[in-house]
Amino acid sequence: MAWSYSKAGVDLDKIKKAHRSILELIELTYKFREGLFGRVLRGAGHYAALIDVGGGKALALHADGVGTKVLIAQLMDRYDTVGIDCVAMNVNDLICVGAEPVAMIDYLAMERSDDEMVAEIIKGLVKGAEMAGIAIIGGETAVMPDVIKGAVEGKGFDLAGLSIGVVDVDKVILGNKIRLGDVVVGVESSGIHSNGLTLARRVLLEHAGLRVESYLDELQCTLGEELLKPTHIYVKPMLEILRRGVEVHGLAHITGGSFTKLMRIAPRGLGFKLDQMPEPHAIFKLIQRLGNVSNWEMYRTFNMGVGFCVVAPEHEVDEVIKVFEAHGFRAMQIGEVIDKPHVEIRLRDEELIYV
Repeated sequence: MAWSYSKAGVDLDKIKKAHRSILELIELTYKFREGLFGRVLRGAGHYAALIDVGGGKALALHADGVGTKVLIAQLMDRYDTVGIDCVAMNVNDLICVGAEPVAMIDYLAMERSDDEMVAEIIKGLVKGAEMAGIAIIGGETAVMPDVIKGAVEGKGFDLAGLSIGVVDVDKVILGNKIRLGDVVVGVESSGIHSNGLTLARRVLLEHAGLRVESYLDELQCTLGEELLKPTHIYVKPMLEILRRGVEVHGLAHITGGSFTKLMRIAPRGLGFKLDQMPEPHAIFKLIQRLGNVSNWEMYRTFNMGVGFCVVAPEHEVDEVIKVFEAHGFRAMQIGEVIDKPHVEIRLRDEELIYV
């Protein structure tokens, strides 16, 4: 049996269609602020929305959650890292428009009130905030036993956040400056991050019958420990790059939909060729082998070892890599901008095309 994300229960094509329908409706609301303070400069569809607050400044806003990674936390009975993921999934998207993340509020919905669990989750949020340089200025905790269920009786919860950043209007990065021949720099991920966990769980825990306590030599840790590794936070090195005045044309956080996310920032008629991809982490090889998952599906679902991409002119590549490496991140040139409106990933014996 060959597993896929849709077979696991997540159909990306249907999700994209739903997103288009939602976008058509919410765009109708932009006119409610026309001519007023807080008019919409850039709405939904990019990594963050932008509203004009005057003085040449814009606020960037984004909301995101941890997804089904919360189920792994429940199975492991460990809750001190998912808060880092929640911060990461928010601030990594804010930085993609060139904004400096400044604050976040969280929403924690629980099956039952559990003070110890809440304390551990908040510890992760605080750690993530420190790593991103933001303040957590409030939030909401809801106990909803009739709505929230989980992988462990009484331990069900969901975690999400709303984040705010600030950017000079004339320094917003949307990808419109991307040019043919620009280089794509890929920055390493810590592992699976907070995307594709539905497929990973179906393959590893249900299909293969592994347990989160299973120690696997190829991972050099238990399966649960690997799946709980927090999402990298790329804010501080990326802000340093921007403050140094490095010419950056586009930024992409590789999350749901993986490298198809690059088309979100591509100008009309342009695309990306990724022909220098790094060797995938062991966790991805394990999922692919045990689930008989195709290369095409893997590179559409998972980050495959690259959690963030910077698109810049060739002469800026060395500086981009140097800054990330100074912050402890491995970065490398993985491809370039091409004159075809798609993403093509070239592996040793296969070419994958995503439109």
